[in-house]
Amino acid sequence: MKKYLLQSIRLTAVLMLLLCVIYPLIVAFAGNFSRGNGGGEKITKNGKVVGYALLGQNFSQPEYFWGRPSAVAYNAAGSGGSNKGPSNAEYLALVSGRIDTLLKYHPYLKKADIPADMVAASGSGLDPNISEQGAIIQIKRVAATRGLTERTVAELVVKYTEGPFLGMFGPSRVNVLKLNLALDELKK
Repeated sequence: MKKYLLQSIRLTAVLMLLLCVIYPLIVAFAGNFSRGNGGGEKITKNGKVVGYALLGQNFSQPEYFWGRPSAVAYNAAGSGGSNKGPSNAEYLALVSGRIDTLLKYHPYLKKADIPADMVAASGSGLDPNISEQGAIIQIKRVAATRGLTERTVAELVVKYTEGPFLGMFGPSRVNVLKLNLALDELKK
């Protein structure tokens, strides 16, 4: 019994040192070599920070591309999903309202044309990206509202579409903040 108790204490001490000291130091050190030096990739406009590349923001004006809905109102201090599933009546009403809003502003769409990411929040509630299809369905609205040709806006979407991670993992995506800032630059 004494032998097992000493082994347990040693194992606990080693794991505490490894997981509470060494691992956090490695992560902090590695963060210094990432974009933003571990503080996030800041996006600036005219020398002022307007957002972060990996944190979604709420865009609801018709002249901007809209991002993915957020279950936490884009509050980075409290990221998380809603934990409501497709059998929850409240959740279904929320998604139905989002679909109705999209159809109101995009009357040329059919319900079946709406990508899921445009009506369902991400697990973190802070997803900065939308699918390529989520951007494509908005081109007509954004172009009309801004007085631009659809081709001009579509070319911008293509320019800001990032391929799958490592060329094979996940779908193509568009960072909404970067795309909207580029749209603002077109007016200049």
